[in-house]
Amino acid sequence: MDLSRVSATPAALELIGRLAARHGPLMFHQSGGCCDGSSPMCYPRGELLIGAQDVLLGEIGGQPFYMSAAQFEYWRHTHLIIDVVPGRGGMFSLEGPLGVRFLTRSRLFTAEEDARLPPVRHGPA
Repeated sequence: MDLSRVSATPAALELIGRLAARHGPLMFHQSGGCCDGSSPMCYPRGELLIGAQDVLLGEIGGQPFYMSAAQFEYWRHTHLIIDVVPGRGGMFSLEGPLGVRFLTRSRLFTAEEDARLPPVRHGPA
């Protein structure tokens, strides 16, 4: 079984598919706070510049998912589960006009899972 740091619920995968059909390739970045709280933000791929201070956690729905390296230090032992719920989320995220928002749920990795996690890559995919 492949062990990932990020996954998505069926509802989130369906929304990702709809957004990709409309906007083309996408990318996600886990917001660290500020204006948009701590929501996963969805952008057209390449719209947000990714640098060495960002960590690629994996992919959801075939789209890369990043987080800042500083935030990753706090969340490194946590599996992120991206879901979608009704409501307004980040004002810059593509799903906002649809009346839904992506939401990050999480669980701690077990000790066995943590030992098997692959290393993360910094910078753009």
